[in-house]
Amino acid sequence: MSTHLAPGAKEITVGELAERSGVATSALRFYEREGLISSRRTSGNQRRYPRDTLRRVAFIRTSQRLGISLARIREVLALLPEDRTPTRDDWARISECWRADLDERIRTLQRLRDNLTDCIGCGCLSLDRCALSNPYDELAAHGPGPRRLIED
Repeated sequence: MSTHLAPGAKEITVGELAERSGVATSALRFYEREGLISSRRTSGNQRRYPRDTLRRVAFIRTSQRLGISLARIREVLALLPEDRTPTRDDWARISECWRADLDERIRTLQRLRDNLTDCIGCGCLSLDRCALSNPYDELAAHGPGPRRLIED
């Protein structure tokens, strides 16, 4: 059964937020512990979330799917106004924060795709061109990780 929020409801319960957002209550409590969303407590110690928390949760989930860290998501969410429901312009402004990150991820994925074109599952018949090959750890001087895949 799908939960329908009352049109005038300014706050929602953790169960309503979970059902409407598709996010488990345990994840919502985690997001709250991490400072990504906030709630108030009733006199019975039950969580009540502002209705616009649904948009925040959607933003968090989408950002996570893009591979953005929770720390970075927290930084960007801190740019939203706390005294009112964020507007379309507010969301557009903070979404712009991802543009450089996403452009870099796209470039990295394209390099990965292009450099692994000759890879045949590491038998490896292309060691002279292999983006993963690093004989004698020569690339350590350039930093950690698969340097040929992450550098231009």
